[in-house]
Formats: sequence, C-alpha cells, structure tokens
Amino acid sequence: MTSKTVHHTQADVIIVGGGVAGLSAAVALGRSRRSVVLVDAGDPRNAPAAHSHNYLTRDGESPLELIRLGRDEARHYGANIIEGTAQSATRTESGFEVTSADGSVVRGRRLLVTTGLTDVIPDIPGLADRWGRDVLHCPYCHGWEVRDQAIGIIGGAMSGHQAQMWRQLTENVTVFTYTATEPSPDELTRMRARGIAIVEEEITRVDVENDAIVGVTLANGRQVRLDALVVGPNFTSRSDILASLGIGTTEMVMNDHVLGTYIEADPVGATSVPGVWVAGNVSAPMDTVVAAAAAGVKAGAAINGDLIEEDVRVAVGLPARLPK
Repeated sequence: MTSKTVHHTQADVIIVGGGVAGLSAAVALGRSRRSVVLVDAGDPRNAPAAHSHNYLTRDGESPLELIRLGRDEARHYGANIIEGTAQSATRTESGFEVTSADGSVVRGRRLLVTTGLTDVIPDIPGLADRWGRDVLHCPYCHGWEVRDQAIGIIGGAMSGHQAQMWRQLTENVTVFTYTATEPSPDELTRMRARGIAIVEEEITRVDVENDAIVGVTLANGRQVRLDALVVGPNFTSRSDILASLGIGTTEMVMNDHVLGTYIEADPVGATSVPGVWVAGNVSAPMDTVVAAAAAGVKAGAAINGDLIEEDVRVAVGLPARLPK
C-alpha cells in the first residue's frame, strides 16, 4: 500500500485544468508573482482537431502545440504543473485542498477550475470517429477550411441558425431534419429562400473513403454526397470537482431547448462559493479558444486582487480569511 503524496507548501492558487484558460490564468498570476500549482489530466476538449483558429498570430496552430507552448510559458513564470486527474476539493481554514485520482494532494489559498466541457454528439455509426476532423460544430473554428464544399447539417435545436451560418461559407448546404427538433415553418422558408436543401430521411451511417467523409447513407438506402458534416453537440460541463464543493450546474437553454450545462459565475469568474473561480468552457460553453484564454486572464487578475485584499488584512493585523 502506498501513501498519498501531499504537497506541503501551500500555493497562492490551485488551478484545475490545463487548457488555454487555465494556462493563461497561470501566466497572469505568475507575472503578478503569485505561486501557482496547476493540475491537468491532459485530455483537452479540442485534442481531435488538427488546428485552432481566430487566435491572433497563432491561427492554424495545433491545439496540442498551443498547450505545449502555454505550459512552457506558465513554467517560465513559476507555475508548478502536475499531471493528474483532480477528483475532489475540500475547503480548509486557509483555502482549499485538492485530491487527485492517485491520492496526491495540493493545497492553495484560492481555487480556479478550468476543466472545460465534454461534447455529446449524435449516436450515428461513423460520426464519432470523424469528430474534430470533418465532423464539425463551429463555423468560426472550422468554416474557412470547408468553404465552397458540400456541407451537411444534422438537425437540432439550432439547425435553422446553423444552416444560415454555414450558408455564408458555401452554396452547397443540406439540412437533415429527421431529428426530434425540426425547424419551424419560418426557418424552413428562410432556408429554402437561400437554396439550402432539406432532407427528411434518417441518416443510418456516415460514409468514409480514404480517411475522409464522402457522404451519408439514409434509411431508404440513398446516399447523399458530402465533404463534411455539422452537428450541434450537447455541452456537458466537466464539473465534478466543483460538485464536491456544493457548486451545481445550470442548464444552458436556447430557443426553449436544453443544449447542455455550465457553471454560473460573475463576469470575472467568481462562483457562488467564496474563493472559487471558473474560466473557459466550463462556465461559457460557446467560447472559442481565444475567448477562453481571455477569460483565464480575467479570472487570474480577479484572484490576484482578492489575494491582495487578504494580504492587506494580514499587514494591518487582521486575521487572514476567505471572503464571505
């Protein structure tokens, strides 16, 4: 039996999650001379994608390369990055204690959670294998790369909106409306007016040749030729560690349909539990990479300001405490 590893030195901030939000926060805090321990499981949401976009000066960079570069930068400013899966957090007299799956424990005065989300996509044979390559969800993330190609949209709560967004990029758009959430009559009129094809038959499989989508096969046996597919995934926040502190999720609702869950927070990421912040997709499912990075910087600055207030209390002879 092995004993758990306890990191006895208490950091100023524990960050759980090492994507661009967490790493950006680590850099902002490190540049303010705050000690940071970052715990990361190494499974970023966008790992299947070959490129990320709309990140100024880094357009087209691999998501995994962005993380590698971000880790180097965070370490340059003193961050201690620990590989592991944080499972639970508890509140202590001086801050928080986070326990990972291997039993190791880290302690810090404040806690920032940037664990992101999980995309839940339709259960269609062949679809998941192409996720992040030619099964797409965001026109700003992937649209330019499939411009002027044949795009199929698997209908959902936002299919009318999605159809018009992707129609901006190509004249060849087909919407498959067999799902439970069908477009409204007004949406159908708007789509037809822009030459968007509408197919009611169910998709039974995604057809792939030479490691690329070539179309879909319908329940009636007909094949529709396509170069890429668009889905509207359900966004499920990775929030187990927050649940251990009593922070629950909120349903994300658009057009009267639940699209997923997220963690509610104020504009700088402070949650309902004093001393706990969130940033990135765990609290803002629609944020792109650059927006998640910006959220990490904002949260890091807010946490630094909160710690300064506590440091001032101690300097004037008052007891250190988490805000109520």
